[in-house]
Amino acid sequence: MDVMDRIKSTVASNPVVIFMKGTPDFPQCGFSMRTVQALKACNVDFAYVDILAEPEIRASLPGFSNWPTFPQVFINGEFIGGCDITLDLFQKGELQIMAAQVATKN
Repeated sequence: MDVMDRIKSTVASNPVVIFMKGTPDFPQCGFSMRTVQALKACNVDFAYVDILAEPEIRASLPGFSNWPTFPQVFINGEFIGGCDITLDLFQKGELQIMAAQVATKN
């Protein structure tokens, strides 16, 4: 499976996924840490991909999402955004609504 197929498969098979630097328990940058905190505050289960351990994904994901930076959050197969957008959605209460909709679909 090539890297773009791996990205597509990860996004399609996980209702919520974050492509980040590090892991949710040990984020390797502040942006990833803050984004994970927002997702955890929504009480939603999410998958993650550590792009530092997956250099091919790190190189290819910006072309897939048309977004140059990390982290990147996808919900129900749709690209949501990076840290700033995710935090803005959280502060407005919109991320919680998205998370609740994911929870009701499972």
